[in-house]
This record gives sequence, C-alpha cells and structure tokens, in this order.
Amino acid sequence: MLAETVCSAVSAAGLGIAAVTAYRKRFLTALRTAAYSLIPLGLVMTGAVGWLAGTAFSPLAWAGFGVLGASWALFALVRAVEHRRGTRTARVTATDGPAAPVSPSASAPALGRKTGEGSRPAPAPPASQSSQSSPDDFSDIEAILKKHGI
Repeated sequence: MLAETVCSAVSAAGLGIAAVTAYRKRFLTALRTAAYSLIPLGLVMTGAVGWLAGTAFSPLAWAGFGVLGASWALFALVRAVEHRRGTRTARVTATDGPAAPVSPSASAPALGRKTGEGSRPAPAPPASQSSQSSPDDFSDIEAILKKHGI
C-alpha cells in the first residue's frame, strides 16, 4: 500500500510540473513530462507494483492499461510534432550515415581577377572635336589605369 501511495504522489507531482511547464508555453516538454508522470500511476493501476491474484480481470487494471496507452499516445504525439517541426535534428545517430561530401573548390572564395563582363572598364566617351585635349590629360588617365592594374 505504501508503494501505491508513493507512485501516486510521484505521478501527481509530475503532472503538476507538466502544468507549470505548459503555463510557460513549452507545450512539447509539458506533454513529455505528463507522459512520464503517468507511467507510475499506470503501473500502480495495472497491479504491477503489488501483483495480486485476480488482477488480470480487474477493471482498475484495465483502466491502468488505458492510462499506459494514453502515456504512449502522448509520447507518439510529441515525437510526431518534433519530427514535423524538425526540432530534434541536432541528434545524429550512427545509422544516419556520413554527410554528402563537398568538393573543396565549392566553398572556396573566388580570388584573383574577374573574367566576367562587369570587370572590364567602361570605354571612354568619345571626345568632342570642339575640345582639344593635351597629352597631359591622358597621362592622368594612364596613371589611374595603371593604379588599378588595367
């Protein structure tokens, strides 16, 4: 009788913790806690804690199996929601296998000169015939082009 009382108290405490967790809007954790806390109550109700003769036909025992089934259903619900959200993807098992190999050049940054069309300098606009440029004007442009490696 003491074992049944202890298991019932543990289940009640677990359900209380689950309620507080649900109040904090951590619903998946609350459902998981509720599922764990129903296990001792289900074991007491099935008679596994203090097995007596005639327990197999007891309505209380079958109700305990129902509680264990509800606990299992809560576990399954939590796993399904986590699988759908992808929140447990950080846990990688050995059966998942290695990740797909990536070529070393795939993630290397492109260094050096660009070969695309955007890397060529824009052609200078044609000089109007009314303004005559002196050779000194072109030396400034040549210096700028040499500075940029063109």
